[in-house]
This record gives sequence, structure tokens and C-alpha cells, in this order.
Amino acid sequence: MGIKILQQSKSRKQKAEAYKLFAKASDMGNLKAMEKMADALLFGNFGMQNITAAIQLYESLAKEGSYKAQNALGFLSSCGIGMEYNQAKALIYYTFGSAGGSMISQMILGYRYLSGISVLQNCEVALSHYKKVADYIADKLEKSESVPVEKVRLTERPENLSSNNEILDWDIYQYYKFLAERGDVQIQVSLGQLHLIGRKGLDQDYYKALYYFLKAAKAGSANAMAFTGKMYLEGNVAAPQNNATAFKYFSMAANKGNAIGLHGLGLLYFYGKGVPVLYKGVCELGHWAEKFLTAYFAYKNGDIDSSLVQYALLAEMGYEVAQSNSAFILESKKAKILEKEKMYPMALLLWNRAAIQGNAFARVKIGDYHYYGYGTKKDYQTAVTHYSIAANKYHSAQAMFNLAYMYEHGLGIAKDVRLARRLYYMAAQTSPDAHIPVFFALMKLETVHLFRDILFSNQFTMRWKWMKLDNTLGPHWDLFVIGLIVAMLIFLLRNRYL
Repeated sequence: MGIKILQQSKSRKQKAEAYKLFAKASDMGNLKAMEKMADALLFGNFGMQNITAAIQLYESLAKEGSYKAQNALGFLSSCGIGMEYNQAKALIYYTFGSAGGSMISQMILGYRYLSGISVLQNCEVALSHYKKVADYIADKLEKSESVPVEKVRLTERPENLSSNNEILDWDIYQYYKFLAERGDVQIQVSLGQLHLIGRKGLDQDYYKALYYFLKAAKAGSANAMAFTGKMYLEGNVAAPQNNATAFKYFSMAANKGNAIGLHGLGLLYFYGKGVPVLYKGVCELGHWAEKFLTAYFAYKNGDIDSSLVQYALLAEMGYEVAQSNSAFILESKKAKILEKEKMYPMALLLWNRAAIQGNAFARVKIGDYHYYGYGTKKDYQTAVTHYSIAANKYHSAQAMFNLAYMYEHGLGIAKDVRLARRLYYMAAQTSPDAHIPVFFALMKLETVHLFRDILFSNQFTMRWKWMKLDNTLGPHWDLFVIGLIVAMLIFLLRNRYL
């Protein structure tokens, strides 16, 4: 009854009733009900979060051979949430979980062997785990509906293009052509579909279909982009088979959240058409990805602990976005389920995993953590390394600015004012947001060097050789100079308008 209510209900009140039934069945020893209750206590469904109680339930379930419980205990051990941080123990739990049939454990192990997390990196073993999950997902997709088609709301159209009439009246067709040429995007897509498959008395005409799809795609229609990708994927006289072009249009549609585009990308990756077979990408289409929504809404509603646990599980499975989100929550120090001294080290670990998967912002964050000594020892050289990667590989304006500052002051790298100046300019050119901080940084740099030139050109000061400003103004003299510059600018602006 509880499962039936949970599947059919939409309101929170009804779903809460389902958990009351699970609680009763759990007290009577029902293992599935105990799993449901343990998950609710872990993830904080309906404000029920109690990690200690969840662990007790999972441990009793694990003794009974529950693969869900073994996966959960592996996750908690891996993150140190409510349990001792122990990667070896986590690996054992995940291994038992995958052996018992947990697709989540399989996916986690695939990611661990792919990235070499607590195991020797082994792509063949990673592939084995990912393939099992990908086959499971593909089986689910094959049993679902076929490729979705454009859904036009009848109330938004002056005529019903998809009426039951077998033959489309010639005058109406000419009217639709007129509307399409005038820029009606929905009509362009609909005519493209009719010509693509030859319906309503119209001949199948690939050239006309491609013509209308391209016009609509240029106007920004995600459906048109997806159908253009479909034409190039399947190949015809107008659009010869071309995986690269299909990938281009499917990607454009998928970036707009279009279902046909996402489906097309899935096919390309699954069969390796023009791209490597990326089982990992297919695996990430699993139902567990729904936790992204519940985690986001929990965060939005202020339930930080519930949000963190859900994002952390997805992060463990290899989702880069979840790794970044978990790290962001941890460094805010708003979560209560982890000791404060553990938050920065765990955040650093997650930023690192996200950076390896290509997140430029995460790469800059790792540099920051080493620069300030958050969760690790202060290490300027390592900070420079990460800022350099973010600047050179991802053209990050923030990384360029940070590198410029380190070159200016000789932190972790040989002092080079000329290169610092160049990097400041590059940061300003890369991002408009960098204009103001770059302006002040360059003002400070030029002012300081002007002062030095004046000092060192004076015969009385030459005997002191290279006098260091740090000894006279303290280690934060550069901040003093910036403050002085700002004060001077304010003074000049005020006098200008008086």
C-alpha cells in the first residue's frame, strides 16, 4: 500500500502517509520497508533526516544481505558522514553491493577504477562496471516510448495541422508555406516533419524537409535542431550520413533541454557513432539522477544537510556537477552533519575530482585552497600550477588575475612585473567582470613602481641598495597602496562634480 500511494500520489501529505505505512511494516520486520525508511532517514524525506537512526537500520539490513544497505554504508564511510572516514571499508561495501545487484555500486566502482580512487586505475575494469549499468539503462530506454515528436498546443495555432484529414488541402498547404516563409517557426518545423515522412498527401521530400528544419533551427528552434541531427544521423540524399554534423545539431538541441536532442546524443554515445562509446554518459541517464531535483529543492528550502547528502551520493557516482555542488555546500560551512574541521579537506577532494572532469572553476578553487591553506598546507607553487592550468587550458579570467598577482609579488614563482602586467590585461580582455579589479591592480602596480623609481634614482638612497617596502609598511603594504589609490580617485571625482 505504501509503494502504491508513493507512486500515485502527488501531494506531500499523501506521500507522508506512505512513509507512515513503511514505518509500520518496518517495525514488523519487512526488509523493503526498512530500506525505504532508512533512505528517508538518510536523505531527509519530509524532514525525517536522522543519520544515526539510518545507519542503525542499514547495518541491520546489511547483515541480511541488502545490497542497498551495503551501498549506503559504503557511501557514508567514503564521505565520513555519521561514520568513520574509511575508503578501504567503503570499497568493501561497494564491492558487496555491486555483487548483490546494486547499479549505483556498479557505477561508483566504474568511476573509481576510471579515476584511480582508492584503487589502481584500470580502464578495463571500469568499462566492465559501466557496461553493466549502461545495458540496464539501455534496456529501460528500449521498453519506453519511441523518439518523441513535436507537441504543438492546439489552442496556440489558428489551424490544426495534425487533424485527422488524410489529405492536406492544397490551398491550406500553400497558406502554411506562406506562413513558413514569413518566419513562423512552428509551421516550419511541422512542414519539415510532414516532408520528412511523407504525410497528409505530401510526397516524402528530404530537400524540403531539411530546408524547413534549417530555417527553424537558425531561428532557435530546439526541435528543428534535433530533427536536423536525426536526418544527418540516418542519412539521405539531402543530408548524407555524417556523425559529426548529427552530433553538432543534437548537442545544440540537448543544450536547450530538448528530449529528441538528448535521445540522439544518447544513441551516438551508446553506439560510438563519431564519438567514443561512453558508457559513463549513458549510465548518468539513470533514474537516480532525479536526486538532482530533490537535492536542489532541499537546498533552496534551506534544508542544507538533506541537500548535501543527496549531492554527495551523486558525486560519489561520478557526476561532476554534484561534486562541484557538494564542495560548494561544504565550504559554506552551513552543513551540520560533518565536523567543521573536515569540511575544507572534503571540499578540496571534491573540487579536485570536478577539476579532473574539466570544470575550470573547480581548478581555480584548488589553486585558492593551496594559496590560503584551506584543508591543506599553504603551498604557493601548487597554487601557481593550478592557476596556470585554468588560465592556459580554460582561459579563466580569475586564474589569469591570480597568476598576475603571484608574478607581481614573486609568490611561488620568480617575480616578473612585465608578465604580471600582461596577465592583468589578458584577464580584462577575457571577461568584462575583470575590468574594475584589473584597473585597481594595475594602478597599484604602476604607482608602486613609480615610487620605487623615484626612491632608487635618489643618490641618498642608492647606498641602501634594494630597500624592501615590506620592512617599512608591513606585509600588507599593497593593500595600503590600493586604499590610497581609491581615496585619491574618490577625492578627484568629488572635486570634479563640486
